Amino acid sequence: MEIGIGAILLIIGGVIALALLFTFVPIMLWISAMASGVYVGLTTLIGMRLRRITPAGIVNPLIKARKAGLDVSIEQLETHYLAGGNVNRVVDALIAAQRADIDLMFERAAAIDLAGRDVLEAVQMSVNPKVIETPVVSAVAKDGIEVKVIARVTVRANIERLVGGAGEETIIARVGEGIVTTNGSANSHKEVLENPDMISNTVLNKGLDSGTAFEILSIDIADVDVGKNIGATLQMDQAQADKNIAQAKAEERRAMAVAKEQEMRARVEEMRAKVVEAEAEVPMAMAQALREGKLGVMDYYNMQNVMADTDMRKSISRSDEEDA
Repeated sequence: MEIGIGAILLIIGGVIALALLFTFVPIMLWISAMASGVYVGLTTLIGMRLRRITPAGIVNPLIKARKAGLDVSIEQLETHYLAGGNVNRVVDALIAAQRADIDLMFERAAAIDLAGRDVLEAVQMSVNPKVIETPVVSAVAKDGIEVKVIARVTVRANIERLVGGAGEETIIARVGEGIVTTNGSANSHKEVLENPDMISNTVLNKGLDSGTAFEILSIDIADVDVGKNIGATLQMDQAQADKNIAQAKAEERRAMAVAKEQEMRARVEEMRAKVVEAEAEVPMAMAQALREGKLGVMDYYNMQNVMADTDMRKSISRSDEEDA
């Protein structure tokens, strides 16, 4: 009985040991590599585990590369994996480049991948050029008419300039600049409508692909539309601005005139106050003259009669004006 229990425990321990062995050492992957004609030692696979490398992520691309006839070593793949690169995509790019007869070395493909570019897509673009469509680019001709242009740029990836070369955004920006320059230098918007190829010719002659990761093959004008009359709109805005300025100046002059009028009224009231003040001093002066004998009583009465006669005449004059 004790022998049976020991045997069972021994079998269970063996199964656990084999499970751990197959988990830590990818035996099936090693067998697949040997069957594919690619020798990978078990110690190498164990070393990958210790270096925190997924063995399948190295061995499977290696098998693919060897089957395609590529001279790629397992050390190169491990180095690229540890650097954070996509090993499988690099190998696919190398195979595609070999089939397309493109001279692409592993070091350059790895550098392109580590630079953040899709190296497989770049190889595919070298074989099958890509069409980039620009957004609507608006420009104003010399006659003030807005012209809206959409261009399609056919580009091919330049493998030699993928590292450090500008991307699609730069191509679109440069093409847009060329469109604006061409439309702005046209005397009339009709010239652009009649000869849209003048835009593509001008843009191509500028060498827009210099310093980029692409080679421009052609620039085709997809659509040309007439927009707003920007010149007339600007003139209307200027006229409205001039009108507002003139109104502001007129309002300023009116305010100054009102202020001047109020000032003159204040001065009139001031003068009237002085007249009233002077009239108030007349009786005092007459009384002083009477005391000093400079004015007689008869003179005073004669003056009163003259004043009364003057008031009567004013009253009669006002009556006649009201009757008229």
